Amino acid sequence: MNRTEKLRTFIQSADQALLITNEVNIGYFSGFFHSEGYLLVTQKESFLLVDFRYIEAARSKSNGCRVLMFKNIAEDLGDILTEEGIKQLVFEADNITVSRFERFKTAFGEKGVECVADEKLCGHIADIRIIKDDSELEKIQKAQDIAEKAYLEVLNYLKPGVSEKEISARLEYLMNIFGAECKSFDLITITGSKTSLPHGVPSDGIVREGDFFTFDFGAVYDGYHSDTTRTVAIGYATDEMRKVYDIVLKAQLAALEKIKPGVECREVDKTARDIITAEGFGEYFGHSTGHGVGLDIHESPAVSARGETVLKSGMVITDEPGIYLPQKFGVRIEDMLCVTDDGYKNFVSLPKDLIIL
Repeated sequence: MNRTEKLRTFIQSADQALLITNEVNIGYFSGFFHSEGYLLVTQKESFLLVDFRYIEAARSKSNGCRVLMFKNIAEDLGDILTEEGIKQLVFEADNITVSRFERFKTAFGEKGVECVADEKLCGHIADIRIIKDDSELEKIQKAQDIAEKAYLEVLNYLKPGVSEKEISARLEYLMNIFGAECKSFDLITITGSKTSLPHGVPSDGIVREGDFFTFDFGAVYDGYHSDTTRTVAIGYATDEMRKVYDIVLKAQLAALEKIKPGVECREVDKTARDIITAEGFGEYFGHSTGHGVGLDIHESPAVSARGETVLKSGMVITDEPGIYLPQKFGVRIEDMLCVTDDGYKNFVSLPKDLIIL
């Protein structure tokens, strides 16, 4: 059963159809990613509607759907609904504004079509996307390889006197040169006491001897993201810095060993969190241990204390515990991996022992 066939299992009758408006989901099911368009899915057929700007590209890149150009989406889509005998149109509840939904509801209501925004459709799509196929895994690995190559190169430029912004700019530039479409997210390249900020923003701050430096980075390849964090030391590391680093590494490795099919995500989170808590740093680990990665940088499943999802082969998640000591320093170590039939495959090949530059 292909992706669209799995999506169609949500449809309950021949007169019901789905309208996908989330651009990432449209790309996932049609093969064509674009910033503005609609994917109409009925029991028997799929229609990709785009405007003049995208029609040629959509026809060359999409698959498994009829590509149509719209001028007025309400009128053109309404005509298709009438031709297909659709009486109920289901929208993704988390991807449409109230005003936009009301406009469709009014326009299609005049044609006898009921509009429904259903959160269950969003969940159904998430459940389909949560298991990656081989082609998706290859793209994620390619994104990771690009990011790692850039990271290893940028380490040559990390030394006292350079700024966080300079390292960020150089890392992004190198990822693009090595084949990335773009960065996965706003890169985190921070130094010194700012490393205690889990999502610190690069500034004109200068790298100094004795600093920790945190890299949280990722590349996008053919729509798919990578995500990795490494913490390195500049010149030297104090005993306290080494101690905290070793605790985070111990927690990260223990969580990795917990990962396999049949394990609940919260068990993975608990494994890392218990180690950090037992060492007296529990209050300084305030985020979840991981998250899903794919076409979105954050997607299902959530590897958190409340994560009830049971791991299955094909899921891609991160493992990224951390300790953040306010006004002092922070340490995070993150791998990205795929759950396999008997454990996991790590996309990340970078060393995790503390590097002192």
